[in-house]
Formats: sequence, C-alpha cells, structure tokens
Amino acid sequence: MRPADNKLLARRHARGHIDAMTDPSLAAPATRARLLDALLTMAEAAGDVVWHHFTNGCAVMHKADESPVTVADREAEAVILEGLASVAPDVPVVAEEEAAAGRVPDVDGAFFLVDPLDGTKEFVARGDDFTVNIALIENARPVCGVVLAPAKERAFVGEWGKGALELQAPAHGQLDTAGARPIHARNAPKHGLTAIASRTHRDTKTEEYLAAYAVASLLAAGSSLKFCLVATGEADLYPRHGTKSRCV
Repeated sequence: MRPADNKLLARRHARGHIDAMTDPSLAAPATRARLLDALLTMAEAAGDVVWHHFTNGCAVMHKADESPVTVADREAEAVILEGLASVAPDVPVVAEEEAAAGRVPDVDGAFFLVDPLDGTKEFVARGDDFTVNIALIENARPVCGVVLAPAKERAFVGEWGKGALELQAPAHGQLDTAGARPIHARNAPKHGLTAIASRTHRDTKTEEYLAAYAVASLLAAGSSLKFCLVATGEADLYPRHGTKSRCV
C-alpha cells in the first residue's frame, strides 16, 4: 500500500466514515459541506502520490495524442477514484486517464470531473505549476470543487454561490483548514491589468487578444493554477484559445 493510501485511510478514520450520498443533486448544504471535505481529503492524498513521484522521478509515456502521461497521473487518479466510489458510488466520474483509455461513462445529470495531474508537461520538465483537480458538475456547470498545487503548497476550494477559499497545503503535513482565507477576483487596477497565460499554449491569437487590453504585466503559468490566480486577485485576465472541455 502506498503512503498516500495510508494517509487517506487514516483521515477517513479520524473524521469518521463518510456515508454514501444518494441525493442525485448533492445540493443539500450538509451534504455539500461533507462532500467538499471529502474532496479535499482525496486531493491531498492524490497530491502526496504526485509529490512522491515528483521528488523521486518517474518514467514518462505518451498517449495516443502524443501528450505525456506518467505513473503519477495514473496512481493519483486511482486514489481519487477509490475515494469517490466510497463517498458517492452512484455518481459517475469522468477522469482524465480513464477517458484516455476509452472508459467514459454516460452522464445524464451530476458527475465528477477529475484531472489527477494537470500540467503534466510542467511536472515532467520539473516545473512547479502542476495541480490536482476534482469538481462536481451539474447541468454542465461546475458547482463545487478543489484544486491542489503540491509544489506551491496551496489549495483552493470553491462552491457555486458561496465563494472560494485558499488553504495552505504543506508538502509534509495536513491542509491548514483552520487558516483558510476567503479569496475573490479584484477590480481592474488603474495602472493596468496583470494577464496570465499558458507556458505551453501561447499562440498568435493569444497575443492579439492581449493587445486589445491595457496589460501592464504578463505572468506565465501552467495547469489550472492560472484560474486560481485570477480567483485570488493575483492576475486579472487569462486568455485561452482552442478547444477545451465545456466543463473546464
């Protein structure tokens, strides 16, 4: 059993087993709070797996579309899928590596969307912008979810209509839930916008788009961390052209 598996089981024991949720909408406040707590636990356990492979190294393979994939992607996804099966066994899961293998469930209503290691290219290149992502989607809209950036020691949790929080996520320790702070996007600064763009998907359209705004500074980052930095007010604008999932 991997260290992350032990940690996940230990935290389940400490918090009490989370009963399966049968409410199709998962919308009841108490249910949603328990769900977010469980998603944080899963993200932390998956983050431990990712961090282990980041610090120790792992082989890089390629999918059919030539995008990179590692053991860290697959093992972290397995941890999350195990957790979701325990917490919400009746809710389908669309997961990155399962989908790449052709295993995509029919979704008619709520489902979980999982990317266990977003920013694999950054991960492989020894960058620190990779993230673990878990979200609940209802009616094609993300209604709650978590993003964990292990190398940044930052975690973010949000719920539709209730706002978002940032937590400290030390690599060798538990998430600092007591120190969680509310986050929100900022008003456009008078001195100009801070734009953030992908390290690996910059193109002419992106440059043309940015030229239409009063951009004072430009940051580069990978993975879903870009969305989080807009949510915290560290950046104001994130342009992205090209095809993406409607649920991203």
